[in-house]
Amino acid sequence: MFTVEVRDHVMIAHSFRGAVFGPAQALHGATFVIDVAFIAQTLDCNGIVVDIGRAHEVLKAVLQPLNYRNLDELPEFKDQNTTTEFLAKYLADKIAAAARAGELGRDGRELGAIRVKIAESHVASASYEAPLW
Repeated sequence: MFTVEVRDHVMIAHSFRGAVFGPAQALHGATFVIDVAFIAQTLDCNGIVVDIGRAHEVLKAVLQPLNYRNLDELPEFKDQNTTTEFLAKYLADKIAAAARAGELGRDGRELGAIRVKIAESHVASASYEAPLW
């Protein structure tokens, strides 16, 4: 399997509901580093998995509405704990739609899977991986 990864970051604020979150129940900020991997069994006729520039542009576009925002105030996250795991799937779903639509410089049907990994610190991260088809 071939993999191409792009990276960006986002700065957000949010809070959690539930005693399991301890002090994170209060509003707090986070800077997440997001790595997105595009996975294919073969390279295309240009010798690539996806166009790295296009992949990075898609990632930036997906992150832009979240950057410098309080996620608790966004309608799409109403009544949702925006955990790192939840956000990894949320981002993966958005990026997968772009990949399926061929926005990465390659027919989306030629891609096998996508993985989104979010590092919330230098010691902790979460990821979500799923086939595109």
